[in-house]
Amino acid sequence: MSKADEQKELSGLRERIDALDDEVLRLLSQRAQYAHRIGEIKHGNLYRPEREAQVLRRIAETNPGPLPEGAVRTIFREIMSSCLALEQPLKIAYFGPAGTFTESAAKKHFGSAPSFTPFITIDDVFRSVESGNADYGVVPVENSTEGAVGRTLDLLMTSPLMICGEVGLRIHQNLMSKSAAVERLQKLYSHAQSLAQCHEWLNRNLPNVPRVPVASNAEAARMAALDPESCAIAGEAAAKLYELNILAANIEDDPNNTTRFLVLAKHDSGPSGSDKTSFVCSAQNKPGAVHDLLTPLKAHGVSMSKFESRPARGFGESRWAYVFFIDVDGHRQDPVVARALEDLRGQVGFLKELGSYPKAPL
Repeated sequence: MSKADEQKELSGLRERIDALDDEVLRLLSQRAQYAHRIGEIKHGNLYRPEREAQVLRRIAETNPGPLPEGAVRTIFREIMSSCLALEQPLKIAYFGPAGTFTESAAKKHFGSAPSFTPFITIDDVFRSVESGNADYGVVPVENSTEGAVGRTLDLLMTSPLMICGEVGLRIHQNLMSKSAAVERLQKLYSHAQSLAQCHEWLNRNLPNVPRVPVASNAEAARMAALDPESCAIAGEAAAKLYELNILAANIEDDPNNTTRFLVLAKHDSGPSGSDKTSFVCSAQNKPGAVHDLLTPLKAHGVSMSKFESRPARGFGESRWAYVFFIDVDGHRQDPVVARALEDLRGQVGFLKELGSYPKAPL
């Protein structure tokens, strides 16, 4: 093909893209009008996590390519986020500061349209939602390599808030610094969990650089930005926020390192068709008590996806009393899940339903 023919084809393709862009904009405007009308018909809370989960699931299943599923989900998440903001601007509290993985999880779940407010402690996130200063809260609950976040579990036992969503975020740790030369580095800042997640890489590549645990990866990035001879381990968002060079990317020891986050509200979610239910309960102090906890689930054919023990902290007479956090497949309105919970409630000293919510995509 000659240069002239290539230029002619290129011009034609650009004209077709421009026409498609105009059509996409027209359809987006039409979608926003429909969303606005729904807002006029409905009253109260317009954000429906189960509905958004159903839309994203359907879009992912019908995606013809070549865009990957993750990209399509992100695009449609932003469309829904912007349409909802026309009617009900959301206020999201998250465990901060800015630049943390929790902020990334919050934006992955809600899109970029809401207003996001970081809080220094997980307790403050709970309080903000409980008081009505925020509509939703996002907190970490467990990491695939480092285990559960104890403070989140403790607060779920006593807070009136419920779980209305979950977010799974693949954690990619990056070494970053103002310096462009690894040889100049004299100190390394990071959160203790990130240091643990990158332990072997650090032993191989920075064995003589002192490691300083700090409150968060974002704080580590901030401190590294003040000293060109120091560095930090954090996510890409922190590197952008503090204008740091990424000297080495994806340095986590486990390439499948994932953190699970919970979305908290004064309500849980309606059934979406692919759901999870969380609850916490105690076991009676007798032989076989833990086995008895699982019997109603087996009897009703309910699949368990998590079983986590935690000190009872006031829910038992013994200093060694424990409660158990359990996740099961299905919504608490599903008949088999409802019957299993009812049977379980009759044989335990304490049971609190924490909420039902759409499963996060893998």
